[in-house]
Amino acid sequence: MDKTATPPESGAEAPGALHWRALESLYRSAPVNALFDSQLEVEGEGRATIHFRIEERHFHAAGAAHGTLYFKMLDDAAFYAANTMVSDRFLLTTAFNLHFTRPIGVGEARAEGHWVSGRRRVLVAESRIIDASGEEVGRGTGTFMRSRIALSGLDGYGKK
Repeated sequence: MDKTATPPESGAEAPGALHWRALESLYRSAPVNALFDSQLEVEGEGRATIHFRIEERHFHAAGAAHGTLYFKMLDDAAFYAANTMVSDRFLLTTAFNLHFTRPIGVGEARAEGHWVSGRRRVLVAESRIIDASGEEVGRGTGTFMRSRIALSGLDGYGKK
């Protein structure tokens, strides 16, 4: 998958677009993301999608994607959707509820996240995974809180 930033929409950039591109850069810079063929796309305030590819190396013994893949993609999509609402601090996941609805095999998928509520200390966001056939295979809800970590102090934030 292409690991380049999502270009802003044509015409004037939306308020917050620089923050959204910086979040995409932060995602690319996280060492854990080298383990996955994935790309973050921030579509706007409160919305983020992780596009990813499932391979057999992600499978459990019964031949479908292991739950760690579900959690990683659902948490990331919800996290980044929530962090679009906060431009000064890195958020931390404080809780995440996960529901598996179907097994998922090899192929392209996406985790769609959207902010639900909160802007000050605690934020809530939801996400769902859609497989290549358009079926929902899992969903989750997370709570995220502001940390003491300034986004501007993180090496990957804003780097191309």
